[in-house]
Amino acid sequence: LPKYSPDLNPIEQLFAKLKHLLRKAGQRTRDAVCSAIGQILSTISADECSNYLVNSGYGRS
Repeated sequence: LPKYSPDLNPIEQLFAKLKHLLRKAGQRTRDAVCSAIGQILSTISADECSNYLVNSGYGRS
């Protein structure tokens, strides 16, 4: 495997979702973006994080 393989890095999946939802929110000021990030992150469950790990080949399948 290459040194950096985003397909096997679970945080990349979360970042992709975060970026998608930030674009959808359409906020442009720093304060609004920070607020949107907080709101988005509060909706992400432990189960969803676990699924990112499993999808990347870590943990139980």
